[in-house]
Amino acid sequence: MDSNGMKIFLAVAEQGSVSGAAERLHCVQSNVTARLRKLEKELGTQLFYRTRKGMSLSPAGELLLPYARSVAHLLHEARTALVPSVVPQGPLRIAAMDSAAVVHLPSVLAGYHRLHPEVDLQLTTGASGELIEKVLDYAVDGAFVGGQFDHPEIVGQEVLCEELVLVSSRAENPLQGTQDLAILVYRRGCSCRCKLEDWLSDIGRSPARVVEMGALDAILGCVGAGMGITLLPRSFVMREPFRSLVYVHAVPAPFDRLPIRFVRRRDVPPPPAMQAFLEFLPAHMSPAV
Repeated sequence: MDSNGMKIFLAVAEQGSVSGAAERLHCVQSNVTARLRKLEKELGTQLFYRTRKGMSLSPAGELLLPYARSVAHLLHEARTALVPSVVPQGPLRIAAMDSAAVVHLPSVLAGYHRLHPEVDLQLTTGASGELIEKVLDYAVDGAFVGGQFDHPEIVGQEVLCEELVLVSSRAENPLQGTQDLAILVYRRGCSCRCKLEDWLSDIGRSPARVVEMGALDAILGCVGAGMGITLLPRSFVMREPFRSLVYVHAVPAPFDRLPIRFVRRRDVPPPPAMQAFLEFLPAHMSPAV
């Protein structure tokens, strides 16, 4: 098992096929297949399931994946240390919770890109819990996540504080009545979902139904149609066409504030692209509302 074997394994895992890995690594497919089989023989286990649709990780492959990413990061860090560059360049993989990606990041990323066009910006979105795992697994370089948390391998800085509002289809506050509640939420790991569940638990209200959806715009659309209620940042809700379709209601402390932090791994010194991003953020995102 060597770094080249890890690189080939990682490429197949992330591309989902031998052909995609070969294209990414600029080599022939037979070379990828041979090196992969050699790695599996050395480890004495199957790393992938071969299907007609491509390659999917086996349980052993899932276990090896974070180690392969760690090796790739260490090699990149070593190259950066030996051949430093004062000009921000190369890939910068950023992740963000969906609401921040829609409302706050377009102008931030556009401004950063104008200053540093040589940086290859990449953006992915998801629930805060998922994004923290991506940072820990070296799958992204940094992430905008919501809520408070402590982890010894992560360092972060607060860049924004969102006001949270209760959203419904009627002017009357739905929590002031006794009717059954249906809540519409993003998938588990979402910081807004956690806030809503904690708030309802605090006031002794249990939802009759919990409807999980994979898109925040879909949640707002269904709330506007009268399907249930949700809790989201005011900045996200007050966009057209949703602001004219729903009503917002005040939320009591401490459930009315959601700090947004930019987090990254503590053990990875920021390369020039990341350092420039960290210096760019404070002037372009306000830490409080």
